[in-house]
Amino acid sequence: MRGFSANGRDYGPADKPVVVICVDGCEPAYLEEASAAGVTPALDAIRARGTSRLARSAMPSFTNPNNMSIATGRPPSVHGICGNFFYDRDVGREVMMNDAEFLRVPTIFAAASGAGARVAVVTAKDKLLALLGSGLDFRNGRTICLSAERSSSSTPEGNGIDRADRWLGMEQPHAYSMELSEFVFKAGSKLLREWWPDLMYLSTTDYIQHKFEPGHPTANAFCGILDRCVGELDAAGAVVVATADHGMKPKHGPDGTPSVVYLQDVLDRWLGEGAARVLLPITDPYVAHHGALGSFATVYLEDGADARGMIARLRSLSGIAEAESGSDAAARYELPPDRIGDIVLVSEEGTAIGASEGGHDLSMLDAPLRSHGGLSEQTVPFILNRKADLPDGTALRNYDAFQVAISAATEGNGDG
Repeated sequence: MRGFSANGRDYGPADKPVVVICVDGCEPAYLEEASAAGVTPALDAIRARGTSRLARSAMPSFTNPNNMSIATGRPPSVHGICGNFFYDRDVGREVMMNDAEFLRVPTIFAAASGAGARVAVVTAKDKLLALLGSGLDFRNGRTICLSAERSSSSTPEGNGIDRADRWLGMEQPHAYSMELSEFVFKAGSKLLREWWPDLMYLSTTDYIQHKFEPGHPTANAFCGILDRCVGELDAAGAVVVATADHGMKPKHGPDGTPSVVYLQDVLDRWLGEGAARVLLPITDPYVAHHGALGSFATVYLEDGADARGMIARLRSLSGIAEAESGSDAAARYELPPDRIGDIVLVSEEGTAIGASEGGHDLSMLDAPLRSHGGLSEQTVPFILNRKADLPDGTALRNYDAFQVAISAATEGNGDG
C-alpha cells in the first residue's frame, strides 16, 4: 500500500494488510474475564508477544462519534459527528447523524482508496454504512463496504459483493443478536483470505455488552468468537489492532431498577414545560437494549435564559458528574460547538440520563440496564499484534488505531 494523508496525518506506506477491529462496547473487563475463563487463547498469545494497552475513546463515548473518529483519525471537533442525534437549530428539529452530509472531513478509507489501496469495510449496524462508505468509489473494483444488517441485498450504490449472506454462507442476522457481530468477524476473515485488502475495518454491535456483564457465559462466548477472528487474521499475516468505540457500565441499583436522572422532567419543573429541550445523543433505531438511556446529554435553552445559573443548579443533582456550557464542553471534549447545545451534562458511572420518564419505553429491557456515553466509559482496550512503543492511558486514543497499525505494517517490523 502506498502512503497517503488524511486530515493532517500521514499513513504508510505498508507492505502487509492492515486490519482495525472496533469491538463495540468492549469494556476492558470483558477481555480480562474471558481470558480468565480460558476462551481467548489467540488474544492471550497476541497480548503476550505484541502490545496491549488501555486507550481513551472520544467523547461522548457513543458508537457514531467513535467509529467516525477511528475512521478519520480525528476527534468529533474535526469530523463533526458528535452523537447519533443532534438538534439542528436551522430546521428546528432533531436530526439523526447517519448521513454522509454531516461528515466534515474525508475518511481514512476514502484517502487510502484514492491512493490506489484495496479497501474493505464491514459494519454490523446499517446506521454506520453511509458514514463509513463516504467518498468510496464502488466502481473501481477495489472497494468493498457492507453492513451485516443489509447482507441479504446489495447497497443501492453497489458494495462490491452481491448477496453477502450467500457469499458468507450465513443467514441474515437479526439486529438484536450475537450473530450480527459474528457476521462481521466471519466476513473479515474471508475477505482477508480471498480478497487480500490493503486496509480493512471491522465494526461490531454492542448488543451483548448492553445485555450481559463481563464474565457472563454469553459474554465469554462472544469474546471467543472475537478471538477466533483475531487469531485467523493474525495467522494470515495481517497487522491487527483490536480496540473499542466505548466501554460499558451498569446503570442500575442493587435490585436491578434503572438508575436514571430524568432531566427533561427536572427542567420542566424548574422552568416550565417546554422552556428547555433535552437531547440524548445515544438515541438511534436500536433502543431495545438501552431504552435511549446513556450517560451524556445536551440541553437547549430559550434565548436570554440564565445558562450559568442553570449549570450551577444542574451540578447539584444527584447522579450528575459534570455540567458545563456548550462552549466549555466543546473545548474540553473536542466537540463541534454548533452541534452540542447550550449545556452539556455527563452522569456518574452508575447513573444514566433520560428525558421524560414517560417518554422512555423500557418494556424490552429484559436485563438490568447497562449503558455508556460518559467519562467512565472512555477507557477501552488497544491491542496490536506487533511490538510497539505506545503510551498507556490518556495519551493513547482509540482513533490512533490506523496510524499505529499502518506504522507497524512496514518491512522490518517483526512480531516481537
